[in-house]
Amino acid sequence: MNTTSARVAIVTGGSRGIGRQVVERLAADGHAVVVNYGGNRPEADAAVDAVVGAGGRAIAVQADVADEKAVSALFDVAERTFGGVDVVVHAAGIMVLSPVADIDLDALDRMHRTNIRGTFVVGQQAARRVRSGGAIVNFSTSVLGLALPGYAAYAASKGAVEAVTLILARELRGRDVTVNAVAPGPTATALFLDGKDEETVARMAAQPPLERLGTPSDIAEVVAFLAGPGHWVNGQVIRANGGIV
Repeated sequence: MNTTSARVAIVTGGSRGIGRQVVERLAADGHAVVVNYGGNRPEADAAVDAVVGAGGRAIAVQADVADEKAVSALFDVAERTFGGVDVVVHAAGIMVLSPVADIDLDALDRMHRTNIRGTFVVGQQAARRVRSGGAIVNFSTSVLGLALPGYAAYAASKGAVEAVTLILARELRGRDVTVNAVAPGPTATALFLDGKDEETVARMAAQPPLERLGTPSDIAEVVAFLAGPGHWVNGQVIRANGGIV
């Protein structure tokens, strides 16, 4: 088997939610996919099985995205198995919600370690290793523009992601590698729906002019565009939120 002819994607946080949908969407476009996961091996294996069952190629690799040695090893596996790396989608992240006055600072540190340090660690390896013609896609959030109470710590971490994204795009001048971020609005994932009553979900679904929640597939379509045909889009934050302002 020629492992260098097809494009290769690493998707962090690829075992569930939006990351899982991105894995399947990129595989459908012909990418060999490395499904990175933090701790849930069964879900990562299920993502791999879905890709392989549809005729694609995928493997699961565990790595803490904030651990530089683990992330370097993740890229090593991708290169050994599939011949290189063309697309890196950094979807791994955690969300802690609390008013500023009440936030647990240890929880803040854990979230910022994953969301901010993790973006630097993954971005560092991606900047060194993604092949010409490739793409790096980070994840922000539309809550940055909405300024919702309780989201200050999470939004702050994603503000950092946007800053890294825009600057890295310029640092990679001459490499023919794009760097963009996708900023979803309310999206119907298990993480989003957990703990919300029907009234809250209905209210949030009514916010965008399209009058529904986003789906993981909606977000995966944007990622697939940036990873392939949208190569002229670079150094941008795409607010995929149905029109919420």
